[in-house]
Amino acid sequence: MATINLTINGEPKSIDVSDGTTPLLWILRDDLGLVGTKYGCGRGLCGACTVHLNGIAMRSCQLPIAALQGQSITTIEGLAESHDKLTPLQEAWIEEDVPQCGYCQSGQIMTATALLKTNAQPDDDAIDTAMSGNLCRCGTYKRIRKAIHKAAKKGVAVS
Repeated sequence: MATINLTINGEPKSIDVSDGTTPLLWILRDDLGLVGTKYGCGRGLCGACTVHLNGIAMRSCQLPIAALQGQSITTIEGLAESHDKLTPLQEAWIEEDVPQCGYCQSGQIMTATALLKTNAQPDDDAIDTAMSGNLCRCGTYKRIRKAIHKAAKKGVAVS
């Protein structure tokens, strides 16, 4: 048994794990009850499990918990200040009616948030490149791009 100390959504956590190879995704969902991060493919190909590791979008299904000692993780639950105060990107997501089934949306929002933190005014090519690893079975890619542009135009911090 090992104890992994990390910060999740701004709060220090100590997690006892018997297998350090357990992916962060399962620690978040099964041990911590943070179910906004979704299991998609389990191979890091679809983007449904995207979280921020020290501010960088990463696939949580590919991050062994033992490698995260002392790191900072942000999940979809940690983006907004509260349930009543969404980020500008989350607001744009709703305004543009992006989700259909919604399954991939937390990963899409986490990837788009990371993009806007590094490129406050991305063009279509930058958006398409950044979002290319996130799959949406419903095909809402045009609405995703439109929501990212809308959030960028607000000219305020993404989270």
